[in-house]
Amino acid sequence: MSVSIEDLKNMALQAGKIISAGYNSRLSRVEHKGDINLVTETDYQSEKLLVDMITRDFPEDGILTEENSIEFRESRNIWIIDPLDGTTNFTHRFPFVAVSIGFERSGEMILAVVYNPILKELFFAEKGKGAYLNDTEISTSDTASLDRSLIATGFPYDRWQRGDFYIREYLAFMKKCQGVRRVGAAAVDLCYLACGRFDGFFERKLKPWDTAAGSLILSEAGGTITDFNKQTWNCRKSTILASNGLIHDKMFNILNNEGNVTRV
Repeated sequence: MSVSIEDLKNMALQAGKIISAGYNSRLSRVEHKGDINLVTETDYQSEKLLVDMITRDFPEDGILTEENSIEFRESRNIWIIDPLDGTTNFTHRFPFVAVSIGFERSGEMILAVVYNPILKELFFAEKGKGAYLNDTEISTSDTASLDRSLIATGFPYDRWQRGDFYIREYLAFMKKCQGVRRVGAAAVDLCYLACGRFDGFFERKLKPWDTAAGSLILSEAGGTITDFNKQTWNCRKSTILASNGLIHDKMFNILNNEGNVTRV
């Protein structure tokens, strides 16, 4: 049975119902995976639904998930899932959350869906067929000047220990661009970059499930993605530098001029 973009959209919509229900009710359980890294009952419920649907319909495929509810196994086909990106936003009723589903075949991301059920925004892409938001094709911005650019970023979970370093990077961009935003959900950041709401995005220490789906959506929308060294990127790398392509070198130069590219 072959996988289609409709399969991913259906899974995301079903998981979105769980996220919406949890968002609109009192949470029954919130746990800490670290000092500031949260997981909720909704994370587990969404992940269980997705894992159950994949193992039922595509039992030979591998699944890589944030909450590790299933043991990962190597396969030609890999599903990379974040059942609830933006968990901290979710617990505070800040509506930038999403379920993120990427489908990788032989090491290449070929299908992707990112769905925010609170804002009813369904982003999706199929390799070579463009990127879409709610069935309308999207593309990156045409902003070529950094001082007119809106940049997104995020801070890793070790920010209590290394916050001064991350703030220096933030400040370097703040002095050069029109504004810097921190939404708190990397999948959303990449999709907002894909549809032109942001012009660039950078972050350290992300995991595959944070960027797998969003990266394909951005690429299909005409965006550029590298690591902080401006080398070829994949979702298993620990740094991501993404842009509309027009300001990519300028963003790299800020990181490089700060002497931060290879640090931390």
